[in-house]
Amino acid sequence: MFSFLISFVASALLTLLVIKEAKLHGPALDADFLGVQKNHTHAVARIGGLSIFFAVVLAACISIWRVPAMTSWMVSLLACAMIAFAGGIVEDYTGNVSAARRLVLTIAAGLMAYFLLDARIDRLDLPFSTWAIPWVWLALPVSVLAVAGIANAVNIIDGFNGLASVVTICMLLSLGYVALQVNDMFVLVAALIVAGATAGFLIWNYPVGLIFLGDGGAYFIGFMLGELALLLVIRNPQVSTWYAALLLIYPAFETLFSAYRRMFVRGKSPAMPDGIHLHSLIYRRIVQWAIGRKEGRALLRRNSLTSPYLWAFSLMAVIPATMFWNNTTLLMIFCLLFMVTYLWLYARIVRFKAPRWMIQHKKH
Repeated sequence: MFSFLISFVASALLTLLVIKEAKLHGPALDADFLGVQKNHTHAVARIGGLSIFFAVVLAACISIWRVPAMTSWMVSLLACAMIAFAGGIVEDYTGNVSAARRLVLTIAAGLMAYFLLDARIDRLDLPFSTWAIPWVWLALPVSVLAVAGIANAVNIIDGFNGLASVVTICMLLSLGYVALQVNDMFVLVAALIVAGATAGFLIWNYPVGLIFLGDGGAYFIGFMLGELALLLVIRNPQVSTWYAALLLIYPAFETLFSAYRRMFVRGKSPAMPDGIHLHSLIYRRIVQWAIGRKEGRALLRRNSLTSPYLWAFSLMAVIPATMFWNNTTLLMIFCLLFMVTYLWLYARIVRFKAPRWMIQHKKH
């Protein structure tokens, strides 16, 4: 918990500094209120990832000083993550780094981790056996694309105050818990450091949205989350590969379903942003209807009330993954249940038939 606290305090203070300083630099402010994925009404600093990154680096240096044995692992992981972070933070400042270029950078970061950290998917656990994946031509692209995909997925679900932050904190704490069960101190410390830094940012982001995570923060946290999940599973064969699949299924399935919807339903590019993600539908067809008004305070309240729906939904995967981390059969069943529930819920909301428990009484 020392690592978590150091990272939390450093991130909270650095984020406050970024909020104060960003107001002096126009490029660091998000003043686009008309985009299909925009739900704020005033200019907000979008470089929250900057404070998270430096808080993680600071806490990692202190952890290395206390436990020198993890030096090579920690330095290598942060070196890889820096590549994914770089593309995102430059986009936050300039708006000139395309989604394709950011994806290429996260793929490069995953490729670097494949060789430096031996972060590779070398098996697939099945209920009564394990399928080994000894072929580099299969293990390399699958491993790299999986991590890059999770980094991109976290960026996709980062649509409302506190949404991506709380979801990833829960996932990181789950990784820390399972790492503790199998005595993997590196993954435990690294997960707690990133969780602490994200929590320090969160106190300024939710509910009032004084600062946004930005692409830099989303790609950095997403990359660290994907790599740590992969490393935990590969370094500890007793942890089922389906643990990582279930733990990360909310952002991963959201991304895959969005790509399918854009390409095959709407006939558009999968990289084209739109406003009909699950979190966007909940905002427009449940929360927005309940609050009703259009002035700034009401818009802010609608924004903050959207995220808890998705926090609860993501816990449908995180909790069973944490409880049954070594039970492949149950993990596979929960993966299937989550996907079916997602599709059912999405279809209901699209047809304006949201379940009654999700609907609040309208306030005038």
